[in-house]
Amino acid sequence: MAARQEPLFSSPATALSHVPPVSALETGYPAVMVSRLAEHESWRKEVHRPATHTHKWWAQRLGTVFRAILCAAVTSDAQAAKAAYESTTSLKGLTVYDPFAGSGTTLVEAAKMGAAVIGRDINPIATLVQRQALQVWSERDLRAAYREIERECRGTIADLHRSRAGHQVLYYFWVALARCPRCSDVVELFSNYVFAQHAYPRRYPSAKAICPDCRSLVVINLATDSEIVCEHDHRSPLSGPVTGQHMTCRAGHRSKIVDALGGVPPSHRLYAKLVVDGSGTKTYQAADEFDMELYRRSERLVAEERRTLALPTGELEDGYNTRQARRWGYQRWEQFFNARQLYCLGLLGRAIRDLNAPEPAREALATLFSGVLEFNNLFSSYKGEGTGAVRHMFSHHILKPERVPLEAHPWGTPYSSGSFSTLFEGRLLRAHQYKTEPHDSIIHAGEAKRLSGLSAALGTVIVNCWKDLVAHPHAAYISHGGSASTDLPDGCVDLIVTDPPFMDNVHYSELADFFHAWLKDVQPFEGYPREAATTRSHEEVQSTSPEQFETAIEAVWKESARVLRDDGLLAFTFHQARIDGWTALMKALRSAGLVVTGVQPIKAEMATSVTKAGASEPSNLDSIIVCRKAGVGVPFACSTSEAASIAQTRLATLQEAGIAVGRTDVASVVHGSVLSLLTNEDVRILQDELVQAATRHAAEVVDALERWLPPGTARGAEN
Repeated sequence: MAARQEPLFSSPATALSHVPPVSALETGYPAVMVSRLAEHESWRKEVHRPATHTHKWWAQRLGTVFRAILCAAVTSDAQAAKAAYESTTSLKGLTVYDPFAGSGTTLVEAAKMGAAVIGRDINPIATLVQRQALQVWSERDLRAAYREIERECRGTIADLHRSRAGHQVLYYFWVALARCPRCSDVVELFSNYVFAQHAYPRRYPSAKAICPDCRSLVVINLATDSEIVCEHDHRSPLSGPVTGQHMTCRAGHRSKIVDALGGVPPSHRLYAKLVVDGSGTKTYQAADEFDMELYRRSERLVAEERRTLALPTGELEDGYNTRQARRWGYQRWEQFFNARQLYCLGLLGRAIRDLNAPEPAREALATLFSGVLEFNNLFSSYKGEGTGAVRHMFSHHILKPERVPLEAHPWGTPYSSGSFSTLFEGRLLRAHQYKTEPHDSIIHAGEAKRLSGLSAALGTVIVNCWKDLVAHPHAAYISHGGSASTDLPDGCVDLIVTDPPFMDNVHYSELADFFHAWLKDVQPFEGYPREAATTRSHEEVQSTSPEQFETAIEAVWKESARVLRDDGLLAFTFHQARIDGWTALMKALRSAGLVVTGVQPIKAEMATSVTKAGASEPSNLDSIIVCRKAGVGVPFACSTSEAASIAQTRLATLQEAGIAVGRTDVASVVHGSVLSLLTNEDVRILQDELVQAATRHAAEVVDALERWLPPGTARGAEN
């Protein structure tokens, strides 16, 4: 374990156990400091906040931002909020609730400061991630359980991943096949015959290609070679028969790949492997008959042991994120894996399912196993040398079929990427170390510095109902289900801090079903919904329909208002490109009896350069929306011009400090600021007029900010 760091400055511990009538979230939030720290964290979120990254979840938020939200919620001005952020601040005595808990960022940051935490999410995969972030672990139990699984599985898995010479195979390279609809020629779906190159090809131009005629491997120079010339003097271009969504057979017939597949998943051909010998030397080799016999052995083993293996079950339902995979013929989750992957992962899943170990350790290893699935399937690919070799299947927010899939070693070697052994060290034990001694980042001498000592150790008992939380006040109450209905009593929560879904196409449940298909059998924790065919629910908030989005989120806001103390505060982060998403959100808040008392732009989770690309411009900022019960808080603004002016000032402050502010960011922040007037009962402006005003003001603020500080310019400032 790393040596404990001493604080870079002396700052006394502060106990903050109530929400002031007007908080720093509403009066003066240290947005520049937090945005700078957030940008620093966003590049490697899993390194800065490993407790919430033991498993894949989507749109994982920045711990820096949520720690700052919590500190600002219980202080009265920006200076006090900054001091609380940089101190060993205690929130003991406060209860913090997150109704859209996701990966548990709110819960972790609140628990690190001593608050009682309640997390709820409609998806059980999210619940699993939250439980891991807060669960008490024993390193001895984790290692003992790992060794038991190793004894059960490692030898068999290694035996199925070896070369004829007995060396371990790190990766097998496959290519998908499709028949030409006109002449039945079998087409290997390469877009490029170069299958392995360095992550920095200009610096390291040597690469590996496959000859399409004899399938021998060829070393080429990307800087100088324009064709492949193999040892048999076959010559071929670097480009393959696939261009975009189309393929061309050897007879010259051009067709769409999905038409050629005809609703059936593609078959695959093994063509190469990457072998590592005892000295650690890696060698690319062509696939041979020994490799094929080893694979056929895997097929026989799956058939013989199917009834005892832990295998995925269920079918893909239609949805935005599953549609492309279904068009390629993938109808069942089992089809996402080849026979060797099914057998080896089935062995691992069975060993964990039947593991005789303390429940926290078994649950942690079940989570680790589920994380391994992300890197070991037919939708994963090769990133190349000089980086983590496996590109996981969720590089896109859809289930995107892979034409040249990579089959990795699921147990792994010291040279592997995305394997059970490497993720045990890199995810699980790193998260354990973080939970034992959390670290945070501060700005010191103009730079982001990481230090420990500001936060208490994580790790608590997980309870499953409110009554148990009352009996064990130091526990964490984590549950899964719709947040429109809970067992929480009226007025039991001091703070609600969350990140609700946006109104968009990305339904996380459609993606989470990939993991659920396996976890139904593995049963990671008591109460996991093993009988449910899917994690989808009619209560999900995400929708592309403004009306459906408004109805669903209104129900959650109403329940949130019920459980919130009369003097409590609700804060959440939000970004929405479509103005009707903001309208639906604000109408839902008003119907729930909540009024917006603050809107603050802040750095979002992605670290990207922002260009003037209009609607295609990526999001760089979120808005922190602050609410109180109607009649308690002071509304954010009383006119559209006031709302737009505040938004412009806060955006300009960020822009002046060098935080990237793009057009879509400006539009989102101004739309939210102006449309917050929908929650102000004293404002008598029709909804359509407000929408028109929000659109007009957004355009004005974009123009003003671009004139005042051209994109690419930065001036140093601190608020």
